[in-house]
Amino acid sequence: MTIAVYARPAVGHHTALMDLICSQLAAEKVQVMVYEPFYESLRQQGFQTAINTFNTSEALIAAADYVICLGGDGTMLDAVSFVRKSGIPVLGVNTGRLGFLASVSKEYLKKALDLLVHEKFTLDKRELITVNGCENCFDAINYGLNEFTIHKMDRSPMIHIDTYVDGVFLNSYFADGLIVATATGSTAYSLSCGGPIMMPDSDNFIITPIAPHNLTVRPLIISNNREISFSVRGRATEFNISLDSRIARIPVSQTISVQKADFRINLINLEGQQFFSTLRNKMMWGLDMRK
Repeated sequence: MTIAVYARPAVGHHTALMDLICSQLAAEKVQVMVYEPFYESLRQQGFQTAINTFNTSEALIAAADYVICLGGDGTMLDAVSFVRKSGIPVLGVNTGRLGFLASVSKEYLKKALDLLVHEKFTLDKRELITVNGCENCFDAINYGLNEFTIHKMDRSPMIHIDTYVDGVFLNSYFADGLIVATATGSTAYSLSCGGPIMMPDSDNFIITPIAPHNLTVRPLIISNNREISFSVRGRATEFNISLDSRIARIPVSQTISVQKADFRINLINLEGQQFFSTLRNKMMWGLDMRK
């Protein structure tokens, strides 16, 4: 068995976590490989264990059986672009702040490693969203786990986003932008703009406007089996689009569309993990701060 560790170059507690990962997996006779830029940052902090490294998606896919991701949800989204269509399961260990995707706390890492090595988990198959009409905007990685977003340029006026579902006109959103979120992304950008939370296995998209001028325009849930297309109008000649944390700029004359991707990402759900308990803990539901 080979387990790859992905993280952004960082300082601090990652060194201690990597010491734990290497020692525990070595005792289980499990091979470890590490993302090279992250490994170099560890070495600068005094980390001395020799480990095989990878720095491309191809190298990861060729060797790894599982991926451990150290960081927050943003790091998990980065890892998706390495795993791609391979189906390699990913376990997220939260060393950031909120962490819906990276749901394992670092204090639970030792137990999590034991469950992973002995394969005491289920796979949580997450739907992705893919963009058409701008295939080269994101270095051919034209899919995202959380959301696709249209946004006006910095300091420019609001934009009109003419939106169609399977070719049928839905609405012309006059707003700062528009989010199309997956069920996974319902707890991300869409949530901060007033969108609802969906169960991860919901086969839906959420269309959520960003600061709409017409306050009666509300988020809308539609089946992710439909294609959503957009035509943007405005005073500016360009607008921004994003897939998760990747951003591109395109002209207003360009029509784009989104739909469900033709593959899923496998997230590792360890024994005892439940989405409802994650919601309560992360959102602090039921916590009474009054004294």
